[in-house]
Amino acid sequence: MKGSVKKSIVTRVRLAFLGVALFSCAVAWKISRIQYQEGAKWRALEQERRISYQPVPATRGNIYSDNESIMATSLPFYRVAWDPAVVDDDAFNRNVDSLAWHLAHFFQDRSMAEYSHKLRNARKEGARYIRLNSRQINFQEKKELASWPIFRAKRRGGVIFEKVDKRFRPFGGLAQRTVGFVNEDRNGAGLEFTFQSKLAGRPGEALFERVPGGFKPVYDGTEIKPQPGYDVKTTLDINLQDGAEDALYRALVANDAKYGCVILMEVKTGEIKAVANLGKAADGTYKEDYNYAFADQGRTEPGSTFKLASMAAVMEADPTLQLDDVVDTGPGRMLIGGAVKTDSHANGRITVQQVFEKSSNIGVARLVQEHFAGNPTRYTDYLKKFGLDKPLGFQMNGEALPYVKDPRDPSWSRTSLSTMAIGYELKLAPLQTLAFYNAVANGGVKVAPMIVREIKQADQVVEHFDTQVLNPRICSDATLRKLHAMLEGVVLEGTAKAIRPKDYSIAGKTGTAWKFKNGQYTKTYSTSFCGFFPADKPKYSCIVVIDSPSKGRIYGGDVAAPVFRDIADRCMARDQASQRPMLARVPARRTPVPLVRAGLQQEIALVCEKIGLPGQTRATGGEEWVRATAAVDTAFVARTVSLRPDASVAHPGRMPDVRGLTLRDALFLLENRGLRVQASGSGRVREQSVAPGDFAKRGLLVGLLLTPTAAPTAAPLALPAPLHTEVAENTLLIPAEVSSHAKAGARPTAKPAAKAKVAAAKPTAPAEASAKATAKAAKKPAATTAKDKPAKAEPKSKKPAANGKADIRTTQRTAPAQRPAASQTGAKISKRA
Repeated sequence: MKGSVKKSIVTRVRLAFLGVALFSCAVAWKISRIQYQEGAKWRALEQERRISYQPVPATRGNIYSDNESIMATSLPFYRVAWDPAVVDDDAFNRNVDSLAWHLAHFFQDRSMAEYSHKLRNARKEGARYIRLNSRQINFQEKKELASWPIFRAKRRGGVIFEKVDKRFRPFGGLAQRTVGFVNEDRNGAGLEFTFQSKLAGRPGEALFERVPGGFKPVYDGTEIKPQPGYDVKTTLDINLQDGAEDALYRALVANDAKYGCVILMEVKTGEIKAVANLGKAADGTYKEDYNYAFADQGRTEPGSTFKLASMAAVMEADPTLQLDDVVDTGPGRMLIGGAVKTDSHANGRITVQQVFEKSSNIGVARLVQEHFAGNPTRYTDYLKKFGLDKPLGFQMNGEALPYVKDPRDPSWSRTSLSTMAIGYELKLAPLQTLAFYNAVANGGVKVAPMIVREIKQADQVVEHFDTQVLNPRICSDATLRKLHAMLEGVVLEGTAKAIRPKDYSIAGKTGTAWKFKNGQYTKTYSTSFCGFFPADKPKYSCIVVIDSPSKGRIYGGDVAAPVFRDIADRCMARDQASQRPMLARVPARRTPVPLVRAGLQQEIALVCEKIGLPGQTRATGGEEWVRATAAVDTAFVARTVSLRPDASVAHPGRMPDVRGLTLRDALFLLENRGLRVQASGSGRVREQSVAPGDFAKRGLLVGLLLTPTAAPTAAPLALPAPLHTEVAENTLLIPAEVSSHAKAGARPTAKPAAKAKVAAAKPTAPAEASAKATAKAAKKPAATTAKDKPAKAEPKSKKPAANGKADIRTTQRTAPAQRPAASQTGAKISKRA
């Protein structure tokens, strides 16, 4: 029994040993086969995987404003890596500590000893690539690092600067959402995303070697250089953009609103000069988070600003309708088209012009209902003719699709016509509303809004975008004239009279719309103002939308219209063409202008030439210092000048005649002769203490009395105090715009402006200096006191200005004459009422 067990164990051990031996032989055979027979194949495969071509991103193009100010650009930054195997042993051992010191002091994240240990270990381990620091450096810092020990050796000492482009906006958050972004997933918004194919350029290719720690570029001459992206030149004006954002921001903060947007556009070209989008963040600050101006986030029911389209449709359908025709709006509440329409107050019988000025829901709804109730499709056809049902084809991605209901729509009801007439049951983006108002300002020509003017490569224009006409004529000329009159009336006498400017005119319409939430209208509002300016020669159109104001002001005339006025003021202040009519209103000053007394001949000749002064402006003989020939003071004489040489200047050691000279010229003459000067007053030299021609020794003190050559002008009149009105809370179901006097239930009582006291200064008589005073002034070099002054200005009298004309800055524009009462005979609406 024992023997059989032992024999079995020995047999098993032998079999196991034999299996292990056979396995070892197989492994050895496979190793030798891979090493010798298949070695070349595997080495080639390893080389192929270790070295490969990888894409090299191109430098992204710039985004410019209309005057080529950079709004977005790519700046080069660099990551610092090192290949220790490139440096020879002698150079490494001599300079490694110095390099470690530079790295420690530059990056300040490790000590010199730690950097030295890192560099020595990398070389000892045979590493071919190590990242020295994760911080990215700029170009100037790159030049500094390239001059360090080891790095400045041959082949740059193994240092590797890996370029990384970073997007940079010189103006910070200005137009941030409009400029936009592109993320790592190639999604984004704004111009960056829309023109990605133009801005991104074409990537290149380069050979990279996989080494421990990353990829190392291999410069073998086979690199394909990337092609930089094209530049995008926009139509945005940096100054107007900044002004628009500032005005919008202040209004949002003042009204604690949810969000707001502004679009400013040139009437003729459709070029957008400013577009601002600000939304309230979770922390209470306002940021550019969405494109409310034209994207889905800003598409809402426009409210009363849509009444312009309704009135245009009515006037196109009935050309005989006049602005002085009468409409009966009743007691402020009326059943129209199956729905009750309300006004904020009872208007009674008012004209068509007043219907629009007072933004009467009843008046507009009644006009639309009476003209289109039998054929609602005709009304929507006019809206389609105006282009309100189609997107504008805006250059940026993300334009919202407008929604204009049609009688074929399943949701159409008998109340839809009268409700759409006042801006409900339809949705438009602010840009689409502005495009219609811009067409009215542009003589009926509807142009597509444009925000990109050119695609450029350096100075070469690759693609140019021209103004695109969407509709050459949206309505008749007669309708346009009526629409212009109504829009101007809103600012002159209607719901926006508080923003009426004095020096130019505005035409526009206020808007206040209830917000539709959870299947019903809530007591939150979207306020707006859309219009153009100057009204007589429109140059700019603009829309302002402020959503959900929450500090008591809920009407477009109180919330959005002031922002419009602020932006319009900034535009008109920068528009040189608009300044000429304003300057022409300033009364011309007929006061004689000081011309020439004495001075350098070259300077006097230049001044006379610049102001077009005729006469002899050069003395004969080439003298340097000249003087007017008349014996009297020639500062207020006829507009001709005849000069003679100043003989007193030609005699050294004698006192020159400095009367009539400026202080600068008098100091030049006297101090060059070694004389000391003590001057009092301002203007030109009227008197001198040493008579002309007297002996004047060096060090002599000469007193000069200076007086102005023109009488001081009166101070401007004070501006009148602004009007103050009270606003009543709106408790109606559908709000209508209310004029400023209706909000308080009566006409506003303006606070009287304080009367400005205007006083004209009496001309000061020339001071007479006695011979005794002259001698004292020459002997005593001490500073003059109030008692020693040779002349003292008399106090200004309170006599009013002689011309009797008010200053232009306080001249109020006269109120327009009251319209004649509309004739009730022959007026269609009057008869129907």
